[in-house]
Amino acid sequence: MRCLRPWMILVSALLSQSWAISVEAETAAKVRVATFCCDVTPPLGQTMIAGDTIATVPQPLLAKGIVLDADGQRYVLCAVDWCELTNGTHDALRKRIAVAAGADASRVAVQCVHQHTAPLVDVDAQKLLAEVGAGQLLMDAKVWGEITQRLAATVKQSLARFEPVDRVGIGQAKVDRVAATRRVAVEGGKIRVRYSTCKEADLRALPEGTIDPYLKTVTLARGQKPLVRLHYYATHPQTRYGDGRASSDFPGAAREKLERKEGVFQVYFTGCGGDITVGKYNDGSDQCRDELAERLLAGMEASVAATKLAPLGPIRWRTYPLRLTPRTDAGHTPAECLALMKNKEAAPSSRAYLGAMRVVFLQRKGQPIEVSSLAIGDAYLLHLPGEPMVAFQQYAQQQRPGAFVAVAGYGDCGPGYLCTERAFREGGYEPTASAVVPESEAAIKKAISALLGID
Repeated sequence: MRCLRPWMILVSALLSQSWAISVEAETAAKVRVATFCCDVTPPLGQTMIAGDTIATVPQPLLAKGIVLDADGQRYVLCAVDWCELTNGTHDALRKRIAVAAGADASRVAVQCVHQHTAPLVDVDAQKLLAEVGAGQLLMDAKVWGEITQRLAATVKQSLARFEPVDRVGIGQAKVDRVAATRRVAVEGGKIRVRYSTCKEADLRALPEGTIDPYLKTVTLARGQKPLVRLHYYATHPQTRYGDGRASSDFPGAAREKLERKEGVFQVYFTGCGGDITVGKYNDGSDQCRDELAERLLAGMEASVAATKLAPLGPIRWRTYPLRLTPRTDAGHTPAECLALMKNKEAAPSSRAYLGAMRVVFLQRKGQPIEVSSLAIGDAYLLHLPGEPMVAFQQYAQQQRPGAFVAVAGYGDCGPGYLCTERAFREGGYEPTASAVVPESEAAIKKAISALLGID
């Protein structure tokens, strides 16, 4: 029998794992960045979340991002002021942006900011709804095509504005009185839900609970000149909705005010805010929304002030095929989801989200969700799907305690809420809106470790 030498065993082991994770390493010798910004507000009358339709646009919805060119390889990070992009529609947008940027779709990360004064998009689910006579409950396919074509054109045009990059900066700062847990534990182990708009004084008076208080900022620069800042913060980014407004809400207001004030392109990503809201500090009034925007802006400015620039260092892009098992327990079986979609007496939001979108997600069973990370030196930027609980952000940071780890959630939102097994045992709102089994926690953590180059 032939004896394998140690180096042969190692090579064999690495090759056997090649299906699980793709890693690309780049030097920082020739790095350029281009920025793009596109208005992605649907026309008046188009559907937003919960069946609300657009009657007015106090703030435009924007898709903002960067194209990073490192020795000829291109990577795209894009944050969209939409509530959700799900299933094959998320894949389709990544592919369209990739073509425009001259990149591979595997090197494109598209994350929603997740405002609720914005559309939820799943073209396949809307097609199913139309087939059963439900009408337009999600974005119209023609409108989707027009908006994404405009976004792709904007990305392509940005390539004429590449600028050299030779520095990266990292900074962070605590944000005062914005985020608080939605899962408030009360006597007897019961979970009370503190939604984004909370008018119950006793519930608002309870502690913030478990959050990540830090807003993190990554700056790409040439010399001492900042070219773009990427901000990451974990909380549901809405104050109120269902009143006909299309708006980027308080994160959009803070982001754009800082861009005007500083003269530097700003992008905002929502972190693992699945179980985090602003309900402790928000009663749904305009005053609360304005105060939240100012406090978030103060956090951004403090993070920028704490930023220290350093040589760029190597650039690495990693991808991982995350496989999540759809739940099919009572209330979530394929037959029940299909029946809910067809039920004319059900609420429009239930027919769309818990019916049609779940049907599409179940049909995609076995198809992995491609997740990715971009590492620039010791700064790691993770791009996760669904609505992840803050525990996954904390887990990622714990895996690289000596590094700078920023996490963006709300990629492909087909899986719905990504919860810990403990949350499923405790109950509360989030597990009821999850489309995947409790055991998904282990798979998500494995993906995070792989994206951080640990596993």
